[in-house]
Amino acid sequence: MRTTLPTWTDDRIERLKTHFEAGLSCREIAADIGVSRNAVIGKLSRLNLTRGRPPGEDRRAERKRGEAARGRKAVPRLQYELLAAIYGEAPVPLLDEPIDETNRCSLLELGANRCRWPISSPGADDFCFCGNASPDGQPYCAGHSRLAYRPNSRPRVARL
Repeated sequence: MRTTLPTWTDDRIERLKTHFEAGLSCREIAADIGVSRNAVIGKLSRLNLTRGRPPGEDRRAERKRGEAARGRKAVPRLQYELLAAIYGEAPVPLLDEPIDETNRCSLLELGANRCRWPISSPGADDFCFCGNASPDGQPYCAGHSRLAYRPNSRPRVARL
């Protein structure tokens, strides 16, 4: 039967405390002691040894500086501009007339060139689809396209 030696001997713990008080990084401490950096971080946590922040240091101010340095606020606009250049802007329907309610249909009656806008809630007795003619293979009629594709609304861009 093989026995394993404990990772944290009294000698290693004393060296850890000495190096920590001297201001060495966890990586430097780990290299000197012969353990992983995560082992050092875990042991420091269990010993409740933490490095204090300099006086007057505010985490919110630090976070704002970090975001500004990485340019986080500019990324969604840049993504939108790139996607708009690749795919072009969505066509804006020019019709501003009311939506006709006479062509409503069920799922089984829904054809390829009919509006798929749901009316009511699925499972309700009055649930149906708009059923108006949809131009050029679009999923919605002109009236519901105005509701679905708003040109002045903020674009929904997936984060990369």
